[in-house]
Amino acid sequence: MTENPSKNTPREMWDAVLGELQLQVPKPSYETWLRGTTGVAVSDGALVVRTPNAFVSEMLDTRMYSLISRCLEGITGEPLEIRFEVGGEFQGSKRASLPTQKTADAKPQQLSLDEDRKPVSQAMSRPSYRRVDLNGRYRFENFIVGRWNHLAHAAAVAVSENPGFVYNPLVIYSGVGLGKTHLMHAIGHEVREAGHDVLYTTTEEFTNEYIRAIREGTTEEFRDRYRSTDVLLLDDIQFIIGKEQTQEGFFHTFNALHMAGKQIVITCDRPVSELSLLQDRVSSRLAGGLVVDIQIPDLETRMAILRSKAEQLERRFPNKVLEFIAGRVQRNVRELEGCLNIVAAHAGLGHQSLNGDPEADVDLGLVEQALEDSLKESNRRVSEEDVLSAVARYFSIDKSTLKGKKRDRTTAQARHVSMFLLREEVQLPLATIGRVMGGRDHTTVIHACRRIERQLEADTRLRRDLMNIRESFAA
Repeated sequence: MTENPSKNTPREMWDAVLGELQLQVPKPSYETWLRGTTGVAVSDGALVVRTPNAFVSEMLDTRMYSLISRCLEGITGEPLEIRFEVGGEFQGSKRASLPTQKTADAKPQQLSLDEDRKPVSQAMSRPSYRRVDLNGRYRFENFIVGRWNHLAHAAAVAVSENPGFVYNPLVIYSGVGLGKTHLMHAIGHEVREAGHDVLYTTTEEFTNEYIRAIREGTTEEFRDRYRSTDVLLLDDIQFIIGKEQTQEGFFHTFNALHMAGKQIVITCDRPVSELSLLQDRVSSRLAGGLVVDIQIPDLETRMAILRSKAEQLERRFPNKVLEFIAGRVQRNVRELEGCLNIVAAHAGLGHQSLNGDPEADVDLGLVEQALEDSLKESNRRVSEEDVLSAVARYFSIDKSTLKGKKRDRTTAQARHVSMFLLREEVQLPLATIGRVMGGRDHTTVIHACRRIERQLEADTRLRRDLMNIRESFAA
């Protein structure tokens, strides 16, 4: 143990740092990540800071370390490292004393907090739970964690351990097949097994139920179904976009659950800030929680996913087989697992060289032949160049015109379609789309995308145009 360079205790040192940080960090960030932390020791040249959970430790260490370190050195007069350690379960009886969540892509807006609001663990009035449609294979135990998804995983675990206490709502977004639904179901299993009432549904099912309730005059039953649950898991919130009536129902359901201290977990395919045509009040409710994303897995993680899947199949595959699949399928975990299933099926049908010793040599031509159709689909990636060329060709204009200032009706529509497809098909950020389209700002892109979305609701010709353009990508 090294000597404390300051005459103050570790707690006093950290309290002084917190005082400085309160002046430098936005209040929502301070409440989310710093309140509830405590200085506990100075050991081996480092101030040890206790945090409520591993997720907070990770965020402080990766996102705020430099700022905290400067504040600490300014107080002690000497450089000290900082070590964040989890100090046991989160303590506290009031929701108002817990961290107020934040998101990286939108400004949080806090809902009013009442003294008598209790989290799920205290508000639950019954030990039973209704049957829920959870996938039994989606558990934390078989979720492969890497740098691409560790924040989302940590947040999901924290929510499952303290539903209604932290990160409410929790919003997880990613592209297709990267694990957001897996995490949602894993949360459901954990809280259900702890005795909580869980309701999982897709946004499409929510919409259908809400419309049917209005049509049949059963809105009271609809409200009871959704507002009596302890934990609501709502998958693919992006499908609520443009549905004003459904958003109204969701808004009131959200408020009722949130004010009762019930946990809400939501998934979507893009950041909340890019959910255009979403009512501002709905968007602000989502942004008021913790929004985390899942990135595309790296090669090492893809290999780990394949090995885990092989264990589930009770099969052994040569490393070359796994490396081949991981190298060819890069953007979708579901496709990775699907390809391994296909290889396993071929191995069971007589291609024994696909089984056995991990170090064995193997004819990769057999693997490529088995996966021919799957790899064609996986490798068909639409680029920004594909989009611009297809749109220009379809509307019979030059690509340079798409990026230029010409504003006749045809050019303007083609430009709007290009921006829409660059967001939907290539999944470029709004600012990047603006740069690609001739240096336009992101608000112009938002306007264009919203315009196309509104037109798609009623314009059958535009829907046909988009279908034809999309089909031309594969040509």
